[in-house]
Amino acid sequence: QVQLVESGGKLVQAGDSLRVSCQASGGAFSKYTAAWFRQAPGKKREFVAAIAWNGRSTYYTDSVKGRFTISRNNANNTVSLQMNSVKPEDTAVYLCRARYLATVQEIALYEGRFDYWGQGTQVTVSS
Repeated sequence: QVQLVESGGKLVQAGDSLRVSCQASGGAFSKYTAAWFRQAPGKKREFVAAIAWNGRSTYYTDSVKGRFTISRNNANNTVSLQMNSVKPEDTAVYLCRARYLATVQEIALYEGRFDYWGQGTQVTVSS
């Protein structure tokens, strides 16, 4: 059983940078591929970025490529999302997802029966 807790969300201005993190506990997180999703009010949840369990591959949605960077530290069970040049359309609740030994494409595109999710952290970007 893996527990995920996100942190780092806050109110920022367009063009600013911030970093959100996902702290995992309760399982062998080094074997879990992790991803960030986001959900804005009134919109469907959407994929943002993913990183493989071994850190060797990453995957991004087009709208954040070149601005966001996903990383992980398996020694302290964290996955982070560095968000640069943020835009008002990046405003959303950011959620962390983890799946055992998945590829980055699998966690981005398909629902999993045994996925773990955090509760989310709010990111608000003012114009």
